[in-house]
Amino acid sequence: MAALLLVLLLAVVLFGLGFAVKILWWVALFVLVVWLLGFLVRTVDGAGGRRRWYRW
Repeated sequence: MAALLLVLLLAVVLFGLGFAVKILWWVALFVLVVWLLGFLVRTVDGAGGRRRWYRW
């Protein structure tokens, strides 16, 4: 009985971990798109030069 509970607990933990990893992949993809847009979308500063729209 304890072995069955251990297997079920392991399955629940691995399912939760897999779901979290899938969510983290989507978050990473969104951050990558925003980061790439940072190189494409730039503003013009007072001297006429181009600079990034974000500050790092």
